[in-house]
Amino acid sequence: MNHLRARASRRLLALGLPTVWGATAVTYNLACPLARQDGLGARIVTSAVFFAVGTGLVLHVRRTLLRELRQARRVAGAAQRLLLRPLPPRVGGLDVAAVQLSADPGAQIGGDLYDVVGTEHGVRVVMGDVRGHGLGAAGTAAAVLGSFREAVHDEPCLGGVLRRLERAHARYLREAAGGTAVEDFVTVLLLEIRPDGAVRALNCGHPWPYLLHGTRIEPLGRADPLPPLGLVPLPADLADVPCGTLRPGEALFLHTDGAEDARDAQGRFFPLPEALADAARAEPGSPAAVLHRTLTALLHHTRGAPGDDIALLMLADDGAGRGPGAARPATTHPGPTGRRSSTARGPRHDRRASCRPSGHGVSGRQPDGRL
Repeated sequence: MNHLRARASRRLLALGLPTVWGATAVTYNLACPLARQDGLGARIVTSAVFFAVGTGLVLHVRRTLLRELRQARRVAGAAQRLLLRPLPPRVGGLDVAAVQLSADPGAQIGGDLYDVVGTEHGVRVVMGDVRGHGLGAAGTAAAVLGSFREAVHDEPCLGGVLRRLERAHARYLREAAGGTAVEDFVTVLLLEIRPDGAVRALNCGHPWPYLLHGTRIEPLGRADPLPPLGLVPLPADLADVPCGTLRPGEALFLHTDGAEDARDAQGRFFPLPEALADAARAEPGSPAAVLHRTLTALLHHTRGAPGDDIALLMLADDGAGRGPGAARPATTHPGPTGRRSSTARGPRHDRRASCRPSGHGVSGRQPDGRL
């Protein structure tokens, strides 16, 4: 009730002030003798009165618009936190940092998506990019992210997670089009970093991550990716691809194609690997600082106007509290039923027997995990 009264008071105030200013101008024009005189002094006074009235109306409108803008920004910030919720600084023994930039001026959300979740199967990561950019792609990103956050706790294999994402994406497109199928797609990269550091991946049309070891930058995978979600149905065999081992002192850098495709005024592409190596050299051991320097270099390259949404994500293994072959400490996230999950091996871990390794598209790493 108090909330309704406060809203009614604001509405009356918003209508009352312009009415008072207008009534002042009309009263002066009709009742004041100076308004009917032709002398210079009378004209100056009349002009001053109407100038004051006009200024008051402009200031009132400006104050109202600023209040509405602040409210819109609060709503956008809340939507941003729900869609791309702030990541914890550490998940499953890994240091985590992420940055995101929308191509639409003033927008805080767009078509890029990412998340990192600690589960009993390991640390699971998604990075995706919806066709298009800005607010128009945010709905598809929300549908994919919502499905991922549930599936990672339930599915023992990355293939099962990807299948759930495909169904959620198709269902969202049908519902958004009123039951009529529409053509839209999203690139998706799924990673799983197991407690022993082994990295598995499924890639649907997304750029492969980079592996950082000091200032050495290497692509994590060289396999041909699957088609993006929404173009064609996924194949029956969705076995994940082994990508070696993430060792202490190494980091994974994930990105959307907006970072690689950013161009300067001469049409030159942004040199992402070189900028990443420079940032890692300048800020060793700090994923957040590495991302900040890389994004700053990208914005300098494009003069602050990138043509597409950009998302950068980094996961670093500093080896803290972990010996050779030891499991990483658990990071808990509430699962879909409100129960907590852990990265430690649990009773369901033996279900991995159904996750068959892919016989094709191996990333090119040697048995020791090196490229």
